[in-house]
Amino acid sequence: MTSQVSSPAEQTDAALVGEQRASGNGAEGKEVRRLDRVIIRFAGDSGDGMQLTGDRFTSETASFGNDLSTLPNFPAEIRAPAGTLPGVSSFQLHFADHDILTPGDAPNVLVAMNPAALKANIGDVPRGADIIVNTDEFTKRPMAKVGYATSPLEDGSLEAYHVHPVPLTTLTIEALKDFGLSRKEAERSKNMFALGLLSWMYHRPTEGTEAFLRAKFAKKPDIAEANVTAFRAGWNFGETTEDFAVSYEVAPATKAFPTGTYRNISGNLALSYGLIAAGRQADLPLYLGSYPITPASDILHELSKHKNFGVRTFQAEDEIAGIGAALGAAFGGALAVTTTSGPGVALKSETIGLAVSLELPLLVVDIQRGGPSTGLPTKTEQADLLQAMYGRNGEAPVPIVAPRTPADCFDAALDAARIALTYRTPVFLLSDGYLANGSEPWRIPDVDELPDLRVQFASGPNHRLADGTEVFWPYKRDGRTLARPWAVPGTPGLEHRIGGIEKQDGTGNISYDPANHDFMVRTRQAKIDGIEVPDIEVDDPADDSGQGADTLALGWGSTYGPITAAVRRVRRSGERIAQAHLRHLNPFPRNLGEVLARYDKVIVPEMNLGQLATLLRARYLVDARSHTQVSGMPFKAEQLAEVFKEAIND
Repeated sequence: MTSQVSSPAEQTDAALVGEQRASGNGAEGKEVRRLDRVIIRFAGDSGDGMQLTGDRFTSETASFGNDLSTLPNFPAEIRAPAGTLPGVSSFQLHFADHDILTPGDAPNVLVAMNPAALKANIGDVPRGADIIVNTDEFTKRPMAKVGYATSPLEDGSLEAYHVHPVPLTTLTIEALKDFGLSRKEAERSKNMFALGLLSWMYHRPTEGTEAFLRAKFAKKPDIAEANVTAFRAGWNFGETTEDFAVSYEVAPATKAFPTGTYRNISGNLALSYGLIAAGRQADLPLYLGSYPITPASDILHELSKHKNFGVRTFQAEDEIAGIGAALGAAFGGALAVTTTSGPGVALKSETIGLAVSLELPLLVVDIQRGGPSTGLPTKTEQADLLQAMYGRNGEAPVPIVAPRTPADCFDAALDAARIALTYRTPVFLLSDGYLANGSEPWRIPDVDELPDLRVQFASGPNHRLADGTEVFWPYKRDGRTLARPWAVPGTPGLEHRIGGIEKQDGTGNISYDPANHDFMVRTRQAKIDGIEVPDIEVDDPADDSGQGADTLALGWGSTYGPITAAVRRVRRSGERIAQAHLRHLNPFPRNLGEVLARYDKVIVPEMNLGQLATLLRARYLVDARSHTQVSGMPFKAEQLAEVFKEAIND
């Protein structure tokens, strides 16, 4: 769903129209309060449709013009045990009338569809928050499953919260009694009832959700209309019940976005679009060789829809076959991609080393998740950095690019493709589950804003022998980039040897000569070291005397949002702290050493046990202080703010 952001005057008019429409939908006499931001968490069984409910609320919020950030959180099992704590699925949405960076530390509103959802999430809910509870599920057996001896709705344990008991199941079944559905079929629409209620509470548009439901169930029109009816019933319940005497308005974020056309986008979708754009800008077919793995599978699903853009997708029988096919496509002249997560990277490592030896462009997209081994398939982590940096036999350097937000995955994909094509090398693109499944508004770029990625294939001989014979040398390098020529198989006169055994410099002939091997190893490293990446930018607001901060918060990847939100909190409290964020992790920006030397204290928050900090200490001999978390969840801004304050005052 897209929304157009125009001039400031037009934006203000649109906001006023939205406010009038929202206010007009409320019941006469009910109070409407203006808020600057809200954090809502939907929680229930993994079969209760919480992810769909959150997605729909998010889409309508994006179309309304709020800034937003989301955090889906769900079990690894396809259908976890109903009514149990491991089976709880949740979706958190933070939306505001201003620029925001994270899904929020704690929900202002919790929608709990059953006792398990309440128990699994109540620890995150601050005192005074609203809790909407499906009372129909608070019977003896469901409560016993999660250890409730007495009902928390009656024993006083929720006195610190504003509890709204709503019989969601009963109300949904009553609303759908004319559809001839079984009780079980009608119950499935209770998430739409809850969505309608929350849409009323926060004046969300409704047309998009109704159109979505009719399209989703186009082949089952009765089911479509039943869901629409449940959605409307939830809205009407909010208008008429006395328990919800107040509704809320969160105005569009008119000052948060530059002029343009926006849509809500997840990290995996943005990355998919970035890969398609890279193929078009390079004027090359895009080839994906992949094996399904959480949380990267969405990229395979999305790219398979876009054959009209010259995209070919191959679902291989395993991870090794996926990257093998992709490397073969690179040899054949395609922009080649393989997608995976940490366990798949381990299996692909031998072929990545082959790609280093062959010096062919290949994008290795690693959507990181919790490990080791199978680990936490649906949770997030940043623990594959050292694997990407060193996880191959021999000296096999590979560039590493890491996006920082869901929308930034689009630009990071283009950047990774630029490096791969320009320098003829495999490139790691390190996203993670938090970015992949989370979403935020994204400004759709104009085509003329995108980089020109076109390459020149070798078309004829490039070397003259002593006797005057013109020949093709596959490892004769560009003087600036050290990239070797890219010769498409079948081009007359450009036949050459290829394989994993060491090659002779220039000719590509098999060579076991020690001096040649030393030269080739150092040359491949020099090529990576010489990749042009932008200098790292530092946000360091000086005080009135011009004095900057003594402490630097340095991050990479998805920690950008929590770090930036924490830095803002620290500065609002009167403390000074600088911030920088790395997109390029190999090679590092050329000015990084100089930046680190400027600060007395460097704090590096990571969702691992200190992998970037280890690299910084080894490379720059600085006392980089790690702050680490491996819980499977992203950092909270308040937690990082306290860490930064302690470091500043240490």
